[in-house]
Amino acid sequence: MSLSANDDPIAMIRHCGADPQVLGRIWEHYCDRLRRVVRLRLDRRLQGRADPSDVLQEAFLDFQARAAEFARRPDMPFFLWLRFLTGQRLQLVHRHHLGTEMRDAGREVSLHRGAMPQATSVSLAAQLLGRFTSVTQAVQRAEMQLILQEAINALDPIDREILALRHFEELSNDETAQVLGIKPSAASNRHVRALKRLRDVLKSTPGFFDKDRE
Repeated sequence: MSLSANDDPIAMIRHCGADPQVLGRIWEHYCDRLRRVVRLRLDRRLQGRADPSDVLQEAFLDFQARAAEFARRPDMPFFLWLRFLTGQRLQLVHRHHLGTEMRDAGREVSLHRGAMPQATSVSLAAQLLGRFTSVTQAVQRAEMQLILQEAINALDPIDREILALRHFEELSNDETAQVLGIKPSAASNRHVRALKRLRDVLKSTPGFFDKDRE
């Protein structure tokens, strides 16, 4: 049974403690969003070597162990805390598999008391491509993805992160600001600016905003 819009996970944990069924319901409710976070930020060199499901399983064990403590003294919004736990596990996976190559795995971005691998232009381009165009031919998609990657790379790193947080991790503007340690007004302004710059580049590229004609 999934959570309803009126369910407060922190109140549920306070009431039921570490009841495995309750914690399982809570985790299941947020699992799809957390999986998107992992897929977006898992280094592409680890495909076939690291499974998002394994990252989430380890994060769930951390959640079970720390839920009661967090519920007593919550110091951030609940989903951001789950994201924080997941980010810690993702960092460990990167360190384990990449070791000294971590410096080449992409910069880390601020996440409250820790860090999380940055969403790369490759990952963002792959995700965004389907939103900007319905083109299906492999050659066209490959060409457009390269153009999109270049456009994303031209953005400020924080602006790239804002696009990832708002559009793929589905964070609110306030949550995005909190994750990045900036003011909500700055997050909002940067979001609008990033979208405009990206669209300006893509408008000059034939096909991005066209519908397929089969």
